[in-house]
Amino acid sequence: MGDFSLELNDDQKGVRDWVHGFAADVMRPAAAEWDEREETPWPVIQEAAKIGLYSMDFYAQAFFDPTGLGIPVAMEELFWGDAGIGLSIVGTTLAAVGVLANGTEEQIGTWVPQMFGTADDVKVAAFCSSEPDAGSDVSAMRTRAVYDEAKDEWVLNGTKTWATNGGIANVHVVVAVVDPELGARGQASFIVPPGTPGLSQGQKFKKHGIRASHTAEVVLDGVRVPGSCLLGGKEKLDERLARAREKQRAGGKRTKNAAMATFEASRPAVGAQAVGIARAAYEVALDYAKTRVQFGRPIIDNQGVAFTLADMRTRIDAARLLVWRASWMATAGKPFTAAEGSMSKLYAGETAKWVTAQAMQILGGNGFTREYPVERMHRDAAIYTIFEGTSEIQRLVIARSISGLPIR
Repeated sequence: MGDFSLELNDDQKGVRDWVHGFAADVMRPAAAEWDEREETPWPVIQEAAKIGLYSMDFYAQAFFDPTGLGIPVAMEELFWGDAGIGLSIVGTTLAAVGVLANGTEEQIGTWVPQMFGTADDVKVAAFCSSEPDAGSDVSAMRTRAVYDEAKDEWVLNGTKTWATNGGIANVHVVVAVVDPELGARGQASFIVPPGTPGLSQGQKFKKHGIRASHTAEVVLDGVRVPGSCLLGGKEKLDERLARAREKQRAGGKRTKNAAMATFEASRPAVGAQAVGIARAAYEVALDYAKTRVQFGRPIIDNQGVAFTLADMRTRIDAARLLVWRASWMATAGKPFTAAEGSMSKLYAGETAKWVTAQAMQILGGNGFTREYPVERMHRDAAIYTIFEGTSEIQRLVIARSISGLPIR
């Protein structure tokens, strides 16, 4: 029988400890300030770039870890440091994943490096999918991309919302409709290069949590991009649309669209972020419960507190195992037959929200103040049951997978 182990190897432990050190020494001391400022923490991103943590090379190395654990291990440690700053550091990777999932080798080599820039000239990228009237319902997307054959250009018009780094990004990856009759199957992804006329930032959102991460609308008004900016190329798009039309006529099974391909690949990594937030809050609560004295003894001596901490730790470990399983399956090429990627994101997101709430409760009045970090962690955790597919959407995906039925 083959060996089985959940123990990280020496290289993975080295990366974990290196990222943890940056999170502890650089991110945590800056977390409260950038949360209050509600601005992109460029100095912290630059510090990450200087040591190679914010770079294409680091994420490529983590992505190609043969066990699949490189990305979730790094994500957990970064978001243990701080979720808002963490999302500012890793937000670019969602756009990079969009290119990796849909682009050609030439497009990957051309655009992904430009998303990060250099240590001396840091850049960020944005993935633009959601719209004011099309969040979870990607089939309701209205942003259009029309091909101008005479000029070999695509013309994009529409408004995107909830875009991390939207408007401030060097490179934007935009999902748009190319064939409205095909619904979600008639969508494609496009690169919008730096300085392209017609792209502008709309409303910047003032958020409940992850406030150090820039989130805004992106307005596309007659944006023209070269034909080479269609991810995957026109020949591949035409073939895919032809298959989709044939399946539509035959009443066939739905195919994945460009946005879903990106989200499916990123869900375990998002789950790992939620695990990091939950672990951070749990550690604060555990330390507080061991040192806070009430009625002559530490409050952890009370079963009500001790059992809550036991449940917190159990759920965190369970969430991590679901994330690791999904990440390993994706790397090993094993299909998500029961929507294991969605399972990991669903459970980890719900766990982060619950654990941070329990941490606030254990700290009592102190937990409700900004003198302690669990209040910020609880605000940050709230988004993990909403973005990259709400908990309800994850349950829908799982239910469809295990039943084989088009549950609505």
